[in-house]
Amino acid sequence: MSSTEAKNRAHIIAQALPYMQRYDKRRVVIKYGGNAMGDETLTQAFARDVTLLRQAGVHPVVVHGGGPQIGAMLKRLDIKSEFKGGLRVTDKATVSIVEMVLAGSINKNIVHSINKEGGRAIGLSGKDGDMVMARKLHRKHRDPDSKIEEILDLGFVGEPESVNSTTLEMILQQDLIPVLAPVAPGRDGETYNINADTFAGAIAGSINAKRLLFLTDVPGVLDKEGNLIKKLTVAEVRALIEDGTISGGMIPKVETCMEALDRGVEGVMIVDGKVEHSILLELFTDHGVGTLIVP
Repeated sequence: MSSTEAKNRAHIIAQALPYMQRYDKRRVVIKYGGNAMGDETLTQAFARDVTLLRQAGVHPVVVHGGGPQIGAMLKRLDIKSEFKGGLRVTDKATVSIVEMVLAGSINKNIVHSINKEGGRAIGLSGKDGDMVMARKLHRKHRDPDSKIEEILDLGFVGEPESVNSTTLEMILQQDLIPVLAPVAPGRDGETYNINADTFAGAIAGSINAKRLLFLTDVPGVLDKEGNLIKKLTVAEVRALIEDGTISGGMIPKVETCMEALDRGVEGVMIVDGKVEHSILLELFTDHGVGTLIVP
């Protein structure tokens, strides 16, 4: 190793140390999804980063999605999906497939990837220990032509009604890394599929997480010129929605961020999951790689 390389490595370590101390023994919830889940190199980097976080004294909790994998399995089984207002209706047959894919193959593959990198991960869903109780989600939709607003029935799509973090706390005390699938029971005895972002926000609030990271397919919140905005307050987010800077699919993302902050999370980060080691760059460097939203 040359003296220049040695100096560069020492500089990186010195820069990271204060941040590692900041997150020591603190909880960080990471919502894992998007293109990063389908790329083997990024999956390996993700597993390595999560393992390193735990070894550095941080308590990571992983919540994952799996929309593309669910869609592929439904197609394979020739189960046709109905859509209302652009949203998939989850009927009885579909919710069984959703649970099989999310709490089964995807969850166990992530657990295996982390364990292969030296971590100690355990796979769970909202059903385990009645960790999350769900209620049926009622979504409003305004018809673009008639402007008439209606309540959509999306079947077995739910939202978190309550979170019992007892099981999660026991797992974290054993130095394990929980990997959570966003399916949960309702008080009516049914199983509900929950949006992974919403599920992650509820989990983060229940365990007083210092940070909630959303690994997405975009760099973060962009201004009107397409430049990354490094940090925003809730008031600034609302102003950017109002003036149209934040639009489309980013609106529900930042709304979930604000809900998590309301639940007590200190800060929420929107990070590009396609950037290798984006978790470490966001948590342990001065500049970060995404957008941080704070109260």
